[in-house]
Amino acid sequence: MTTVFYGALITPVSLTEHRTLPHALLAVARDTGDIAWVEDDVHPSALQDALARHGLGAEDVDVVELKLGEFLMPGFIDTHIHAPQVPNIGSGQQYELLDWLDHVTFPMEARFADADFARRTYTSVIKRTIDYGSTTCCYYGTLHLDGTAALADVIHAYGQRAFVGKCNMDRNSPDYYVESSADASIAATHALIAHIRALPPPPGGAEPLVRPILTPRFAISCSHELLGKLGKLAEADPALHIQTHISENAGEIAFTRELFPPDSLPAPPKPLPMVNGIDGVKGKSGGGTYAGVYDAFGMLRENTVLAHAVHLDEEEVRIIKARGAGISHCPTSNFNLRSGCARVGMLLDHGIKVGRGSFPAYAPFLLRPLVLQVSLGTDVSGGFSPSILAAMQHASMCSKVVAMQSPHPPPNTRFTDRQLPIATLLYLATQGGADVCDMRDRVGSLAPGKAFDALVVSVRSDAGNPATWGVDMDLELGVRDGGKSAAVELENFLERFLFCGDDRNIRRVYVQGRLIGGKEHRA
Repeated sequence: MTTVFYGALITPVSLTEHRTLPHALLAVARDTGDIAWVEDDVHPSALQDALARHGLGAEDVDVVELKLGEFLMPGFIDTHIHAPQVPNIGSGQQYELLDWLDHVTFPMEARFADADFARRTYTSVIKRTIDYGSTTCCYYGTLHLDGTAALADVIHAYGQRAFVGKCNMDRNSPDYYVESSADASIAATHALIAHIRALPPPPGGAEPLVRPILTPRFAISCSHELLGKLGKLAEADPALHIQTHISENAGEIAFTRELFPPDSLPAPPKPLPMVNGIDGVKGKSGGGTYAGVYDAFGMLRENTVLAHAVHLDEEEVRIIKARGAGISHCPTSNFNLRSGCARVGMLLDHGIKVGRGSFPAYAPFLLRPLVLQVSLGTDVSGGFSPSILAAMQHASMCSKVVAMQSPHPPPNTRFTDRQLPIATLLYLATQGGADVCDMRDRVGSLAPGKAFDALVVSVRSDAGNPATWGVDMDLELGVRDGGKSAAVELENFLERFLFCGDDRNIRRVYVQGRLIGGKEHRA
């Protein structure tokens, strides 16, 4: 039987555009969990006719009708979250990054050596991230093999889409929380990759929902030997995603440069491409920069996720863009740990993803437009909320801070030193995450052929969130503006949710067509 949703639908199109469809019809194929088709303007009186056009009779379809104030949207994609740090949310607010790691984070992460503790903790963590609307997450585990395998098992059991990595860290960590050698770190990484890839596929699905990801914690925690071995592993397995931190904090950057002077770095496995364009890369190795360290060991490529990127210099932006790596903007954490305000608008102007999809996969790299991909991450527990909604709110505020500090934006730019519009925030939280995770054709928007990873959102009073003014109250009080079109009204619903919503407004969470969370699922 086919499940069909009828009602309001919102989906991103680009960094500057999203579709608001008040009377949409979306069909989910029961056998695959993919979106079969979407019709965008179906009057209630024409519903049965629309179903009949697709060969569906009453006995073939389960119609889910949304109420006024409810809408369907893509699930959130959190491209940077530390699963073992969730128990620490709200702790250590007085510290900056490096002290926060020593006093708050490492002691908690060390406890995950106990696999039973890890499993029980991660069960609560995954329930929370799902109910907050994150259908895909890039998770950091700890350095422990068994504990991180338990994280993958829990995610698999709950049906969330995720990348799971064991932290690689063989130096500059506490004696009680450090790997004994680069070889030991690599051996445990191989074992985790094998464990995750052996997990059975989801019901009715051929593609795995849980995938491994290489996770050098950050350059400071990795020896030259370890980064070299990780680079070789990545080279031998191009399907492996990579995640790490970059340019988060001034002290971190200074220490990285001290540990990795340019003359200590190997030549990058592949030369930077020579591109004739406005932002063309000059073929430099990037030695002496944070990005140059990762590039020297072959860690920057199209499926690399770089968290924070608060203090990138111009050369680093060019390197990251040339390699096709993506950035996870973590504004909640960047504010909270006083790391700084990433200039996301500038990064977007360095590589707007317009037209990339028109280039076939076999097209030579130099014929494709170079882009710089940006997404959102919660960075729990540097960030004090596991909700991408909070990250969107703080991304908006961060962009406004940057705009206030730069009252005269440069000409011929769209985002630089300007506040981010609603369409951009929505894109970063959904399709932007899919782009960064190299999954742009599978998730991130509600389009035929993509997986049905989606949220049913409510901004009605019965959602139970007093911060959200219910649209039904507008009707009761007679303040609903009858002159607005249904599409404009739906824009208002979206804005209320983005800036005032929380998990109570998320009624249902679907991954690959399967209901896995949300308020109604908890009831």
